[in-house]
Amino acid sequence: MAGLVGRRDVATALKQLGATDIVSLSAVGGLRADLPPGSFVIVDQFVDRTFAREKSFFGAGLVAHVSMAHPVCPRVGAHVQGALQALGVPHVRGGTYLAMEGPQFGTLAESQLYRSWNCDVVGMTNMPEARLAREAELCYASVAMVTDFDCWHPDHDSVTVTAIIQVLLDNANQARRLVSDLAPALARDTHGVSCACRHALDHALITAPERRDPAMLQQLRGVAGRVL
Repeated sequence: MAGLVGRRDVATALKQLGATDIVSLSAVGGLRADLPPGSFVIVDQFVDRTFAREKSFFGAGLVAHVSMAHPVCPRVGAHVQGALQALGVPHVRGGTYLAMEGPQFGTLAESQLYRSWNCDVVGMTNMPEARLAREAELCYASVAMVTDFDCWHPDHDSVTVTAIIQVLLDNANQARRLVSDLAPALARDTHGVSCACRHALDHALITAPERRDPAMLQQLRGVAGRVL
């Protein structure tokens, strides 16, 4: 959705421009031997280890808690899977993305820890954007593109920068084809208007109406106006 800053602004702009579906594509390190470089993972879960980012539109003056038990949209994920199958891109449906604070690479101990947690890929960008998309009632799916094995792998140190860049370029070409095929498929999907993601805020607001901060209300009109 964005770099390490500005995610809230990007989500707000997408919502106000009338966007309904978000497909996030990001480069990741693989944490499984059966996810070699070039594999795509249609992520369905996250472990958030970030700590220096604004993680919600809500806060003091208007508290809300959206459900994140199932943080991605299965409808959009199904479209992604269909497009990847048609393109012949190696992929798996379902996987846990470990979001770490960046920009940095992790240590061997961290990589081994994440593997022990049954995480599948590690990256720096997908949180809190998945949470912000849910708060904005936007359907969100994430495609993690494996560029290399993370440092847990015994061959990690022998991988050259040139090889990693080549995988990045190949993944980018596949990603462009994916987006090109996805856009019309999502536009034709008449089930999107009734997707549960569109009602994520129905029971999420905690602060009583009479105690809500007027300034916060104004700030939130762009993403939560439907329930305010």
